[in-house]
Formats: sequence, structure tokens, C-alpha cells
Amino acid sequence: MPELDDEIATTAAATRPDLAGLTPEELSSFVVELGGKPFQGKQLFRWIHKKGITDFSAMTTLPKALRAALAEQAVVSTPDVVRKDTSSDGTTKFLLRLGDGRQIEAVFIPDTPSQTFCISTQVGCAMKCGFCLTGTMGLTRHLTAAEIAGQVRVLARELDFLDTPFNIVVMGMGEPLHNYDATMRALQLVGSEDGLHVSPRRVTLSTVGVLPGLAKLAEEAYMPNLAISLHATTEDQRDLLVPINRKYSLAQLMDACRRFPLKKRSRITFEYVMLAGVNDSIEDARRLVRLMNGLKAKINLLPLNEAAGIPYRRPSDERVDAFAQVLANAHITVSVRKSRGRDIRAACGQLAVEKPAI
Repeated sequence: MPELDDEIATTAAATRPDLAGLTPEELSSFVVELGGKPFQGKQLFRWIHKKGITDFSAMTTLPKALRAALAEQAVVSTPDVVRKDTSSDGTTKFLLRLGDGRQIEAVFIPDTPSQTFCISTQVGCAMKCGFCLTGTMGLTRHLTAAEIAGQVRVLARELDFLDTPFNIVVMGMGEPLHNYDATMRALQLVGSEDGLHVSPRRVTLSTVGVLPGLAKLAEEAYMPNLAISLHATTEDQRDLLVPINRKYSLAQLMDACRRFPLKKRSRITFEYVMLAGVNDSIEDARRLVRLMNGLKAKINLLPLNEAAGIPYRRPSDERVDAFAQVLANAHITVSVRKSRGRDIRAACGQLAVEKPAI
């Protein structure tokens, strides 16, 4: 009965520890339990996270007996690449299948000016921002640290970036601070000097303002750059566009940003999706200037990436330029983000997948 055999094998694998989510120190303890030496845990971590090798038999610096024990008692989960779509501008969107059959998307954005990986932290999203396609999915589940870090490993392997510096933006599907512990563990894994060693200066985490998570982030040793998804300049406006504002208000969010510890040359990036006739007026721009008072800030203006099911429209270039000029005249650093990957639905706010049958 091959189908039953497959089911038994799958169940057995599910009960084994997933080494992809363990730190070098945790792997050392696990290896010692199997009769190995502590230093071999770091070797194992390098094979997985630095070299992208997940087949224990190919980890030739480890003793054969240890490799056999690992193969019998552990797994290394890695998202499978289902499909790759490449935009006319070079952006590549990866559809990835997780171990339970659910799917997520991650994006490679070249020449930004650095090479950038955009990764997801949840299957779907619970924030329900009115202009975001991911929010229409609802939240299916959180990703594990292994699944979040696994996206980085997969993209680095697929793009031949295992030995090439790249940036990470935690701006894909999901709200990172809603899945706080797994997100921060994943960043520690990709930041480890025994792995890909991605400096926190090369990582940007974007949040709509989950304030308890923001307070915890302020205490982290591995401190990524911070981006706040703002999108509105009044409480009523933000209640409509970013529903979590009804729990953590705009005023509370701005106070938290003013308290957030910044390194000497750092600043907070505020992301502002522009919606025609909703939040793109000159008065909106003036209110935004007032909100930035006393902050080391940069504003990223993102003209809406329109999508079916989203009830808003993209403003004209003239409207965007006039809005940006108000900010520039107030000596606020402002940029208008060029949409990348719109033709393959890989741009900001466009990531969404069909729910597969499980």
C-alpha cells in the first residue's frame, strides 16, 4: 500500500525537529545529543544557511555516522519553488510552496541600487488595509522562523547570491510584528556570521504599527531599519485605510516613533500609499509635514498599484509631484517609489495567492 507508506513517512518526518529554524548554539546541543562534537553544530549551520545544502549526505565535513543519525532523526525544511515570473523591469516573483502545501510569494528586486529580497512573514494578512491585495486573503497562519529564513536561502540559491551581498525588506505578505518571535528569530538566522551574515543595516522591517511589537523591537540587539506604513494624516482617514488604527491610534503610533531608539545616522522611513481623491491633497501633504515634526524621517510616496478588488485609483503624476514638493519645501527627505514588477503583480500591495486545497 504505497499511499499508506507515504502517509506514514510524512507523519514521521513531521515529528522530527526542523533544523532550519535552529541557531548555531541550538544545533550544537542537538549534535551533541546525537554523539557529535559541539563545533559540528556550527558546521551543520554553515551547510544549511551559508551553502544552501540540505541533503545531510552531501555535508562532507561531518562524520558519516553523524550524517546518518541526522538523516534518521531530523529534517531541514525548505520552501519549494512552484513558479518564477520575471517582469519586463527584471523583477522576479517566486511562488513558494510550504511543507503543508500552503503557498506564499517572495520577490527579487534588482538594481535598487542594491539587490533586494522582499520576503513574507505570514500566509495572508490580518491587517485588512483597504488598498492592499494581500489583506483580502485574510490570515491563514503565521510562518515559522524556518519558513521565513528559508525564503532568503531559496532566493540566494536560485539567484546565485550565496556569496553576494544583498538587502532584505520584510515587506511581503503579512505583518511582521504580528508574527514577532518567528520574524526576529528568522532575522537572527540570516544575520548569523556562520550563515549568510546579512547585516541589520541591510534589512528593513515594515509595520503598520503594532505597538507592543514596536516596543519589543526597540530592545533588540539585531536592529533592522524601521519602516512605518502610515498612509494617512488624520485618525478618521487612517481608521478607514488601516483598520488597526482603531486599536493603536495615529497619535500613539507617532509618539512611539518619537521614542524609538535610532543610531546616529539612522532615520525612520514612512511609507505613504497615495490614493486618488482620498489622501493625496495638498492639505494632506501639509498635515504630513506637521506629523514629521521632531522626527529623523524619510517619506516614501507610493502611488497606488491598482488591482482588481481594490476600490481605489492611482493619482496622476502631477498630483504626486505637487504632494512631494510640499514635503521637499519643508526640508523633508522624500522619494517617489518607482513601482517594480507591476506587470507580474509583484509590486507593493499586490502579493496574493490562491488558497490551495490542503
